[in-house]
Amino acid sequence: MAPWPQPDALQIQAPETAVWIAPPHPFDLHEVTLNFRSPSWEWDGAGKVILWITADSRYKLWVNGRFHHRGPARSWPHAQKMDVLDITNQLAVGKNVLAVQVYQPGYSHFSAVHRAAAGLLAWVEVDGAVVLVTNGRWRTSRDDSFASDVPRISIYGSGVERRDWNRVEDWQVPDFDDSHWSPARVVAGADGPIWSGLQKRITPLLVERPPTLALPLRGGGDWLPLPLRERAGVRVESWLFDLGRAHTCHGWAEVKNASGGEQLAITYAEKTAVGQLIISDPTTYCRMRPTDFFTLRPGSQTIEPFAMRGGRYVLFQLMGAAENVQLTPHVRIAEYPLAITKPLTTGDELLDGIVTLCENTLHACLQETFVDCVWRESSQWLGDALPQALSLSAMGEDVRPLQTILLDTAQGIYPDGILPSVAPAEVHAYTIPRYSAMWVELLGLYWQQSGDAALVRQLWPTLKQVLAALLGLQNEAGLLIHPPGRRFYIDWSATAQSDPHLVFNLHVVLALQIATELAKQFEPKMATFWQTAAGRLQQRCRDGFVANGRFHDDLAHTTYSQLGAAMALLTGTATPAEADALLDQIIARSLNERDAHEDGEMVLASPFMHHYIFECLGKYGRTPASLDIIKRRWGRWVNQGYPTTWENWNVDFPDGSQCHAFSAHPRYHLAKIFSQ
Repeated sequence: MAPWPQPDALQIQAPETAVWIAPPHPFDLHEVTLNFRSPSWEWDGAGKVILWITADSRYKLWVNGRFHHRGPARSWPHAQKMDVLDITNQLAVGKNVLAVQVYQPGYSHFSAVHRAAAGLLAWVEVDGAVVLVTNGRWRTSRDDSFASDVPRISIYGSGVERRDWNRVEDWQVPDFDDSHWSPARVVAGADGPIWSGLQKRITPLLVERPPTLALPLRGGGDWLPLPLRERAGVRVESWLFDLGRAHTCHGWAEVKNASGGEQLAITYAEKTAVGQLIISDPTTYCRMRPTDFFTLRPGSQTIEPFAMRGGRYVLFQLMGAAENVQLTPHVRIAEYPLAITKPLTTGDELLDGIVTLCENTLHACLQETFVDCVWRESSQWLGDALPQALSLSAMGEDVRPLQTILLDTAQGIYPDGILPSVAPAEVHAYTIPRYSAMWVELLGLYWQQSGDAALVRQLWPTLKQVLAALLGLQNEAGLLIHPPGRRFYIDWSATAQSDPHLVFNLHVVLALQIATELAKQFEPKMATFWQTAAGRLQQRCRDGFVANGRFHDDLAHTTYSQLGAAMALLTGTATPAEADALLDQIIARSLNERDAHEDGEMVLASPFMHHYIFECLGKYGRTPASLDIIKRRWGRWVNQGYPTTWENWNVDFPDGSQCHAFSAHPRYHLAKIFSQ
């Protein structure tokens, strides 16, 4: 039995005859796109037809030549998720064919973990009876229209696409002759050693559609991504689309009268500055280059990328084309089917604008789970999921993304009990121990929202392992420090950057306090243990960090921050006599609209960490101050016409995002305030 949590309701038992398949060459792994066709199979028109399908790492599915769906949900190979699709309406009475395209980057990144194998697993059931499975009867071919020597975008994702349409075949249609293709090679059993623990995806399938708003801003060759700047003298025609806000999306195009050899570049961007589109430079902070290239063949064609990208702006650039070439650009977005069943109207025009701002951001950053930024990362961050989950809880009853982040991180727990900060991923340098404490907050929120005792019990061993690991980080003075190789991260602010740190220690105190309340329901003896550990750690914090009425961030007392003071108040580490002065300082710093830090003043928390500021103000009855801060700081984005919340108060740094879901938590706090 695998040690990672797998809810019984999600576990899948594959048919014994279904196997993972791949092309003949086992080294077809790096930046490879693989095409698969099923043998034709008969359907008499009766019964419900369900397709179970997954792939490593991404797939696109066509049923009888019509595009149906892309997937799967991100997952660890040892807890592989499957999509369950009703394809009844896409079938014909008589013969039917499935066509599947699989992309394998050949390396791990922030959404997938590579295990030196590529594969496809699927089966079809008609009223529960298996009628088709992946096996050696399927045909397969490497798709050579995709170049394999393409640059990676960054560690956040996979490589760019560079594709030659002269090599594209119409292989998805039912009557395509695949006799020259190879029989599929069996890679592993359905629940074999690479992709094991099969389970259903938790969250719903994304809905793909044209955007409601897609404005072509202007034409001409004014915007040139870095890869194109050397092409002086080449005629470039451009179309720039503004989607109104960031979306998971991609551009596609219809082309007529091509001579062959022309190139189409599709670029994705998120923001402008001084009226100019900001084209990401791969030498900057996140090493992004989200530009895909397509070489045209003669005549008419439809250019369709494989990957979904993300951003607010989609730029099409046609290079080297004669004037008679006609190109019609389009954009397709993919959205989580978000249902807002708890609408919020405050009666205040600015606050209502902030509600919309936050809802836009959260919706933009929902894929098959929470992601923090669809343009740059599309990554499921454990810490960032907390304000997202709270915002979602204020908008409706959908706990599926919350359940997903709890399970995905638990399934990737390190041997020392620290949870991955990005899941699923093998980005060990990004493992932030403090995010393990936030997982405890997420578990408490899930229990509060769902009352799902079965899953909490299933995750209980993980909770105990996580808290034991965090308490095991004590130094000789009894304070917690970051272990070697783990990322020291407190906030995107000017807080001290040294161990031990007040905020990390008090966040573990908060986690212990939440776990204590859970233990009263699930394991009472642990309540006493965790409560005692929390009290001991609180005293160590007072001994080391408090001086002259301030809760300093470090033992050298170099900075004191809003976040440190808020955590002291939230955990009860600050005394009632200290509370009013700390609250006044916190409020004054947020209402001071200057973002830059000056030596000697309280450090301003980032938008992300203002969640704890608002929690603190709410606990101590300072609700009017929360409203003033939300108006002052989030209201300026509304007043300036931005549709989504930013990553930080200032995002002028390279690749800084103007659509980051961890900053959307005022939606939660406003709902809590106006429900009182």
